Amino acid sequence: MSDYAGSAVDAARFSRDGYLVLPDFLPASLVARLSPEVDHWVGTGLRQRSIDACRRPEEFGPPPVVELHMSAHGELAVHPPLLKLLGELLGPHFVFHHLHSDRRPAGGSGKSWHHDYEQRPQRDRTHPMIHALHYIGGLEPAMGGLALLPGSHREVAEKDARVQLGTAVLPGEVLVDALPPRSTVILHSALFHTRRAAPGPVEGAGFRYMIDASYCRTGPGVQWPPVKPYWRQVLAVARERGLARSMWPNLFEERHFRAYETDHEGEGPLA
Repeated sequence: MSDYAGSAVDAARFSRDGYLVLPDFLPASLVARLSPEVDHWVGTGLRQRSIDACRRPEEFGPPPVVELHMSAHGELAVHPPLLKLLGELLGPHFVFHHLHSDRRPAGGSGKSWHHDYEQRPQRDRTHPMIHALHYIGGLEPAMGGLALLPGSHREVAEKDARVQLGTAVLPGEVLVDALPPRSTVILHSALFHTRRAAPGPVEGAGFRYMIDASYCRTGPGVQWPPVKPYWRQVLAVARERGLARSMWPNLFEERHFRAYETDHEGEGPLA
């Protein structure tokens, strides 16, 4: 499905449910280059260095390398079928917000119910924000599933409004725990979701690879809060690499963001 172009039906479903599941969305040639980059990012400590730079910026300062320095990660951020789909869902004007990359062992821990819509305080949903969760190696039950609460993106609620529920099964939830490699899940960032831990370790289960990229609708008077203190560096790397195509010239512009707020807790576990 690397030539996926979206449809009116998909847009209506996304508006109603707050998510789309796209099996086999990414081309095999791109995923073959992404996997070793994730291994390098995690295995060499670069990911941990980026987390330290978020949690203790005064001590660590900006990291020497960000995810968009890596060739395939940069291409993923501007993958043309993805940007075309985002144009269907966000409208013609949107901006790249952030990208996280991770590799977790099968049977890893879960993460409580939450959403990731960046707004302080939470007050409306007039400008959608989208997270594209790229499961480049796919998902299987032994890796732990992604549970979604359809329609919850229309609530105006704080990110942690359901955190007291942990990773409990909720009425009406949808569990995504079986996807082929190269799959992507598109979430409205205000949709409540949880990463549910696998029921137990399974011999032979592989790593759970996931790359999370986020994009926001822009408009007059709208400035989004960044989630990394070195967010300007990330956007500058994208511009220096020429990642913005002629069709999306404003994708990495700083003017769509306000100053970083120091009360962020730093990069947390991915979905």
